Amino acid sequence: MVQVEALARSFGKIEAVKGVTFAIDQGEIFGFLGPNGAGKTTTINMLCTLLKPSAGRATLNGFDVQRDRSDVRRSIGLVFQQPTLDEYLTAEQNLRFHAYAYAIPRELRDRRARELLEMVDLWDRRKTPVRNYSGGMKRRLEIARGLLHHPRVLFLDEPTLGLDPQTRRSIWTYLLDLRRREQLTIFLTTHYMDEAENADRIAVIDHGEIQALDTPAGLKAAVGGDLVTVGTADLDAAVIEIAERFDLEATRHDESLTFQVRNGESFLPEFVRSFSQPITSIGLRRPTLDDVFLDVTGHEIRDEEVGEYDQMIRSMGRGPRH
Repeated sequence: MVQVEALARSFGKIEAVKGVTFAIDQGEIFGFLGPNGAGKTTTINMLCTLLKPSAGRATLNGFDVQRDRSDVRRSIGLVFQQPTLDEYLTAEQNLRFHAYAYAIPRELRDRRARELLEMVDLWDRRKTPVRNYSGGMKRRLEIARGLLHHPRVLFLDEPTLGLDPQTRRSIWTYLLDLRRREQLTIFLTTHYMDEAENADRIAVIDHGEIQALDTPAGLKAAVGGDLVTVGTADLDAAVIEIAERFDLEATRHDESLTFQVRNGESFLPEFVRSFSQPITSIGLRRPTLDDVFLDVTGHEIRDEEVGEYDQMIRSMGRGPRH
């Protein structure tokens, strides 16, 4: 459904995206996992024909994003991280305006609008001005609007940014149901680790380059094993014993030490029985996508001093005037 080959984009001397390559199958949820400024938004804007690539090539639903811009736009739905609804209109009026822009026949428009508004639990509030909606209601309406014209690919750019955890879970319940019902391909950009778990595959992107690409389980398996945390009275002696007896490298912290081991549940019983040091505490957890990001990039997710939007504005000479 989406084919990307060596796609790149620069803003002046800043290389926002540095030749990324990937493919997305029909019906797949594909996640871009990375911090602000990593190249996520720039990539999605190129695929949606909002930015012209500096180099490389991309097709969507068989259409080239540079040569067939109108066909690409008819094939996609968009939910931006910044709200784009007209808050002085009702939900119903927002959908009608969108239908007019896509030349959707009235009968089809009304039937599709009701179906989507019912699905996102907004049918009873369809005549309420959007300015009276909560943040979660607005996001659900934006998702319904993005699906009104039956797109083949739905782009979600930080779809739950700034929402509370309960609302985020609710929105993802709708999205996963949509994917099943509509056979929809979803391209997701996010820096929320738990949100990325919904993806079939994840590309870890940082500094404009894809650092890793696999399923969530595959990425976590590549980190190196389960994480064991052990507390004991003599941490220095414990580090030496773990290295000599189990051939594992432990890292010391303030009051505990940690090490990675495969099949942690099978390893722990024998470790507890045979370890000579008195154990005051012990814990085991599976690797998370936080661990993946730290392992792949060498640092935790961070906020950039200059985000991608600021880079674009500055490159176009629209920065703040002093």
